[in-house]
Amino acid sequence: MNEVLVEERKAIIPALSERINAMAESQTLEMAKKARELKAKGIDVISLNLGEPDFVTPQHIREAAKKAIDEGFTFYTPVSGIPELRKAIAEKLKRDNNLDVKAENIVVSTGAKQSLVNTLMALVNPGDEVIIFAPYWVSYYEMVKMAEGVPVLVHGSLEKQFKVSAAQVRAAITPKTKAILFSSPCNPTGAVFSREELTAIAEVVAEYDHIFIIADEIYEYINFSGEHFSIGSLDIVKDRTITVNGFSKGFAMTGWRMGYIAAPKWIADACDKMQGQVTSGANSITQKAALAALTGDMAETKKMSEAYRRRRDLVIDLLKEIKGIKANVPEGAFYIFPDVSDYFGKSYENYYIKDSYDLCIYLLNEAHVSLVDGGGFGAPNCIRISSAASDENLKEAIRRMKVALEKLK
Repeated sequence: MNEVLVEERKAIIPALSERINAMAESQTLEMAKKARELKAKGIDVISLNLGEPDFVTPQHIREAAKKAIDEGFTFYTPVSGIPELRKAIAEKLKRDNNLDVKAENIVVSTGAKQSLVNTLMALVNPGDEVIIFAPYWVSYYEMVKMAEGVPVLVHGSLEKQFKVSAAQVRAAITPKTKAILFSSPCNPTGAVFSREELTAIAEVVAEYDHIFIIADEIYEYINFSGEHFSIGSLDIVKDRTITVNGFSKGFAMTGWRMGYIAAPKWIADACDKMQGQVTSGANSITQKAALAALTGDMAETKKMSEAYRRRRDLVIDLLKEIKGIKANVPEGAFYIFPDVSDYFGKSYENYYIKDSYDLCIYLLNEAHVSLVDGGGFGAPNCIRISSAASDENLKEAIRRMKVALEKLK
C-alpha cells in the first residue's frame, strides 16, 4: 500500500533527483497542510493529526533558556552536544533505563528525527534490509530508503495490540538484514512492548552478529503500562543497540528540536561525523533548556502523562458509540489507531470511500476534523487520532465524526 500511495501522490519533476522524486510526503504533515488551508478560509477545523502535546513547555525549562540567552550562550557547540548535557543524559539513562553508557556514547541532535537519520546513514549500505515493525511512524520507511536500504515490514495485528512477536522477527531475517527498527511506546498504535516481549526479540537478534537494534523511545514518559523497559539494557544486545530518545513528547518541547542517541562509541562517533557535515551542533539555547528538563522537577511531565491517560479513556469511550470503528486500548503515547475498514466501499454525495485516505479527506471536508490515514503507517485499514488535545475538542471532534460517518451508506 505504501508504494502505491507514493506513486499516486508524488509529483515527478525531471530536474530533481530520483531520491527526492521517489520520496513520499509525510502523511502527518500533508494532512496538517490541508487543515491549515481550510482554517485559512475561516472554517473551524479541529486538528487531531499532529503528534504534538497541547501543553506549554514547563516554566523551569523556559527559564533556563532565557538565562542562557541573557548570559550570551549563543555560540557554536560541539557537534555531539555540550559536555554537561551529554553527561546528564548518560546519568539519566543509567538511572532510569539501566543502560551502561557514558557521555562519549551520547550524540545530541536537532530532534530525534535527525538522530534516526544519522543512525541509518551511519549503518546502512545500499541493499541492506531494515526490519520495521508495522504499524510504524511514517518517516521510518522513507528514512531507510533515503539511506539506500530496503524496508522490510513485519506486521502486528490489532487483536495482538499491534505488537510484533519474536517469531515474526526471526522469520523476516535474511543474510541482508542490517537492523530492526521500532518504537515503544509506539507511534501510531500506543503499543508498549513488555520486558518479556523485548527479551524474546533480543534473544533472536543475539543469534546474528550482523544485526543492530534501533529502539525509538521518544514516548518513554507517556506510558500507562506501569513499566518502560529499554531493550538496550540487555547484555546480549547492548553492544548492538542504538537507543533513540528526545524531549519533544515527555517535556512538551516539540518546537525546541532536541533529540539524542545512546550507542556504542564507534557508532556514536560515526553519527557525530555524519552530523558534522549536515548541521553541526544542535541549538545552544535548546541544549541548556534540555539540561534543565533532565535535571529539574518531573512533576509537570507526570501531570501531562496523567492527562493523556484520561484523554485516551475519554476517546475510547466515545468511539464505542460509533458503529464500524474497532479500536484497542493503547498502553502509551497519545494516539488511538482504530480499524475503519467497515466504511470502505461506502459513499455520500460526491464522496466514495476506497481506503483510509479517502475517509480522512471526507472527515476533513465534511466533519472538519483533521486526522491521518493509516497508509503512511503501514496499516491502510486504520486512521490515527491524536488525543493530545483538550477534552472539549476531543468530545466535539468525535461527535462530528459520528454524524459524518452515519451519512456513509
